[in-house]
Amino acid sequence: MQWIPFAMVRIAAIFIAGILLSIYYPAVISQELATVFLIIFTVIYFLVRFFLNRSPSIKVATGSIGLGAIFFAGYLNVILKMESHQTGHVLQCKERIVAYEIKLISPAEEKEKSWKRIGSIRAIRTEKGWRSASGKLNLYWPKTENVSLLDYGDVLLINAAPREIDSPYNPYEFDFKRFLGFKNIYHQQFVKQGEWTMLKKSDEHGALFYAHRARNWSVASIKNFISSPREQGIVIALVLGVTDGLDNELLNAYSASGAMHVLAVSGLHVSIIYGILLFFFRPLGKSAEGQWIVAVVSLVLLWAYAFITGLSPSVLRAVTMFSFVAIAKPVGRNTNIYNTLAASAFCLLIYDPYLIMSVGFQLSYLAVLGIVYLQRPLYNLWEVRSAIMNWVWQITCVSIAAQIATFGLGLLYFHQFPVYFLLSNLFVIPGSFVVLVGGILLLIVGPFVTFASWLAVALEWFVKIMNEGVFMVEQLPFSLINGIYISAFQCFLLFLFILGGLLLIQCRKFQPVYLMTTSVVLFVILSWHHTYTEIDKLNWTVYRVQGHPVMEWTKNGSSFFLADAAFLDDNNKIRFHIQPSRLVYGVRKVQSVCSLPKSSKGLQFYCMNKKTFLWIKTKEFQLPERVAVDYVIVSNNAIKSFRQISDHINFNQVVFDSSNSYRYCERLESEAKAMNKTTYSVLKKGAFILNL
Repeated sequence: MQWIPFAMVRIAAIFIAGILLSIYYPAVISQELATVFLIIFTVIYFLVRFFLNRSPSIKVATGSIGLGAIFFAGYLNVILKMESHQTGHVLQCKERIVAYEIKLISPAEEKEKSWKRIGSIRAIRTEKGWRSASGKLNLYWPKTENVSLLDYGDVLLINAAPREIDSPYNPYEFDFKRFLGFKNIYHQQFVKQGEWTMLKKSDEHGALFYAHRARNWSVASIKNFISSPREQGIVIALVLGVTDGLDNELLNAYSASGAMHVLAVSGLHVSIIYGILLFFFRPLGKSAEGQWIVAVVSLVLLWAYAFITGLSPSVLRAVTMFSFVAIAKPVGRNTNIYNTLAASAFCLLIYDPYLIMSVGFQLSYLAVLGIVYLQRPLYNLWEVRSAIMNWVWQITCVSIAAQIATFGLGLLYFHQFPVYFLLSNLFVIPGSFVVLVGGILLLIVGPFVTFASWLAVALEWFVKIMNEGVFMVEQLPFSLINGIYISAFQCFLLFLFILGGLLLIQCRKFQPVYLMTTSVVLFVILSWHHTYTEIDKLNWTVYRVQGHPVMEWTKNGSSFFLADAAFLDDNNKIRFHIQPSRLVYGVRKVQSVCSLPKSSKGLQFYCMNKKTFLWIKTKEFQLPERVAVDYVIVSNNAIKSFRQISDHINFNQVVFDSSNSYRYCERLESEAKAMNKTTYSVLKKGAFILNL
């Protein structure tokens, strides 16, 4: 493979490099300096190209200068698309906000206990009155408020102050602030009953307005014909990309079997639709005019599909990718799939540079690249004469190619590896084809109730059989290897190792072995360093989970976990707040103990690694006379005054956990400060972490 023909690949790669530098190191180059560099490189590029572009050496220099301009264009694109820097953004408001106007810009998303919508702020009211403002925020309503019926573009008045999204309080917890910041969302609001009123209905009946209505109609149509909640949720997810109706048990089964990718509408689903279109219009593809007809029809139908899904970002990404593929076919034979994919990524990143940080964007393009590059060589390894075995071998090759390309990211983001992904994909990929086509057909024939009802019954039974197959794969021995932790740099080393292996196979030279060996050695060194610094040491963490006393000691893959009964029974909170740190600490065995046993009499002593801990749990306690401990943990507003413990206990530090109230912690901390005692409030400062 030569580098010269891949012009768009070079352009996209350099543009992405500029974007990444701006995201990770935004202060390296100022906006003004980056603008100057962009202008200089652009002017020099056109001058050199116009007057001196004759010899090959000049062409190389011209290309390098042009790529420099593209690099700074990518760097500036991030700055220009960062809405928080724009004049009038709500983040820049220093006054207290008492109310604000918002326009709804997303469809309703059903959560376990609430409805979620995204709003765009139009104006805010402070003590000085109303003024225009901008900014996006997540809005959450209780289930009793039927906000799902509100249209895109409806304007609401919220009589409350938007709250800036907090940084994570616990170690290695998912950073929602950073994640939503990439979407230019910096605030959230939990809207209570009576805090909002409708100002006016939407007067912007554009594409998004009707797209959201089309999605709502599609969801309602599928729910009308398919009654079983689990099968209903799968059909809606596969056809429209709406995953609100999927329960945790089903999600875990698809994840453990390696079939999770079919539940998010992406390149797989759009490729199915595009493949069907190519199959039906194959006779037209023999002439140049026919190829353009196929391209135009494909574009219309692909974007029509995107329309009924509500023009969601993941579908737009996939449809844009295949739109470039569709156009590339009639343009000419000089185009190649790598340039086509790079061009689609380049255009998407011009529109939204933060897409490069999207897991879906990364996985989609890597999977497609893996399939394009590896599927055919893998398929050629075995000549199959049986039609059925040939079909099985094709699906297997596609699954292997996509898995190789996304292997590193799968470990980095999901910390697991589905062992039987080949087995599940043998029926899930063709099954998703049937469900997708059947679901779209169900929407089309919906007005013919009798036919639609029979189709819905058949589709429901088919999904039920597919779900049972997924559950069977999940229950196989060792179906899932989980608890895998690698750093971002280790993920990069995995990509280098895979790249070295591919170069070794293609070039048949020894040099790629050096790359593979170096990658493996560095990967092992980093793993050993992590084991020595994190896993082998005793770590004590008092977590910040508001309303609950939660603490944990971890060492050598074992955990001693203390929490109240309500938290121990809440697997979702444990998964979100606690599991990330357990993953880093390599915890495999957990001993969970309820922090409030009846026999505790309000306090408990612990000794770990020659350190002593006194936990005051409830107000019903009696302290011993003059006892020395290293740390005192106070829960549930247990003590009345700080002197109550300072007169009886010698200690190094007092930790107030997150089961206490804010005002209580502030009062006790001010008392401790007057007595020159050291305290730490988990509720205010985040988790308390100590390496013993």
